Amino acid sequence: MTSSVPSGRPPELDRLLSEPTRLAIMSVLCATQWCDFGFLRDAVALSDSALSKQLTTLKTDGKIEQRRTYLGRVPKTTVQATDEGRQQFLRHVQALRQIVEQAPVPQQRDDP
Repeated sequence: MTSSVPSGRPPELDRLLSEPTRLAIMSVLCATQWCDFGFLRDAVALSDSALSKQLTTLKTDGKIEQRRTYLGRVPKTTVQATDEGRQQFLRHVQALRQIVEQAPVPQQRDDP
């Protein structure tokens, strides 16, 4: 049996970005500069606490930075991807593309 899958070293994925929620967050952040917390929460359909947890993970890894400002007495949190975070995201997306492009194309079956 022959395989059409190329041999060699597989593309490197970023383990942190392999989690779909963090990938979705970085996808939004890489399309913007500073992003409002509420906008990001709604864009990725998470609760405040779930988004905070994911942002903490991304911040600890250096992929994002957060800023807290006040509008009067109301705190406002904004988030942006760091330059390194953007580069890591782009490398991860490129690796995903390579994996998909290397996948063999299934042959169509004739319907009985």
